[in-house]
Amino acid sequence: MTSPALVLVGPPASGKTTVGTAVATARDLPFRDTDRDVEVETGSSIADLFVQHGEPHFRALEERAVARALAEHDGVLALGGGAVTSAATRELLVAYGRAGGTVVWLDVDVASAARRVGLSRDRPLLAVNPRAMLRTMLEQRAPLYAEVATHPVATAGRSTEEVVAEVLEVLTPEGAR
Repeated sequence: MTSPALVLVGPPASGKTTVGTAVATARDLPFRDTDRDVEVETGSSIADLFVQHGEPHFRALEERAVARALAEHDGVLALGGGAVTSAATRELLVAYGRAGGTVVWLDVDVASAARRVGLSRDRPLLAVNPRAMLRTMLEQRAPLYAEVATHPVATAGRSTEEVVAEVLEVLTPEGAR
């Protein structure tokens, strides 16, 4: 079975895309983002999907996109921040980790995430009071990220280069390909 060299999970603004593309470049691997997969499949932005069809519809699309990417992709895979809210997705990630896969949780504090998000309209769950929503989201999802992660990596107060270096260190030789 083909599986990713690395899966990145974490809340919005934790750096999954930035870190993921840097790790992929460093290891000469392809990068894939399941949010982007959903956008390509539907021809709509994540924000538009939330507004037009609601969060449950988006989460169902996301769950399928994650399952497909875990089965098909052999590079670095970044999941949307809420992907871990799906029990089915968590089961897949835990099984992937038990089989020797690397799931890195990019853990970010509220202040850092709020600075990175700013007033982004591309993040529908953070549209009204981003700081309060981020705090709630981080508190609710932290146990879910911890459940699936094989390696937590703190990002607060660290440069992208420092985070990327730590993620590269935790990759197994099999993951280095």
